Amino acid sequence: MTSLGTILSVWAHPDDESYCCAGIMAMAVEAGQRVACVTATRGELGSTDDERWPPGAPLAEVRTQELMASLAELGVTEHWWLDYPDGGCAAIDDAEAVARLRAIIEDVQPNSILTFGPDGATWHTDHIAVSRWSHLATQGTDIHVYNMANTRQWIENMSQYVPVEMVMMDDRAPFTVEPEQCVLNPRFDDAILDRKYRAMVAQKSQIEPMMAMMGEDAFREMLGEETFTDDRW
Repeated sequence: MTSLGTILSVWAHPDDESYCCAGIMAMAVEAGQRVACVTATRGELGSTDDERWPPGAPLAEVRTQELMASLAELGVTEHWWLDYPDGGCAAIDDAEAVARLRAIIEDVQPNSILTFGPDGATWHTDHIAVSRWSHLATQGTDIHVYNMANTRQWIENMSQYVPVEMVMMDDRAPFTVEPEQCVLNPRFDDAILDRKYRAMVAQKSQIEPMMAMMGEDAFREMLGEETFTDDRW
């Protein structure tokens, strides 16, 4: 991870960062690198149980606290909220969002940015907007943007437990890459995987349904892969 230098990870909702790059962030922190995180929304619409976690302000508060606990498990102490509306990032003026990201970039001085690829992993419009902002904010700089991507094998393995259509935001199939297209595809030792697992468990409002469908062993196996391409695909 040391080749990534200072890392800024930029995501749409609480839990995106843990699914996508918790292991990388934890390894970088252990290596003494600076790691910071940006979250565009509080995820107030992402309820998995409307009675336990009512959408709106109550869920926003729950997910805020869950994310802080999750980042603490990873040792990430620098975090920014953009406080855009969940489900509304596509309506935010790009210039406004990019200016805010550039201010954070000026503060952090990252060598690398981890974010969604142009497909947003699930075709979620918030994810796609965050990817676009990250790329626009780094134009003309030496910052390397890494795009989160799913390998075909990972999607096939997950779909044994969770129907793909449950996580995709429209009827398009998931975009997949082959392992050789990935420029980041680390393997985690048990200690790092345990930290990622704890970071995910801290976000209880989001993972309970998937955990119930997959079981702990399969869920942990799913967490073992983090794959990123560079910004040229």
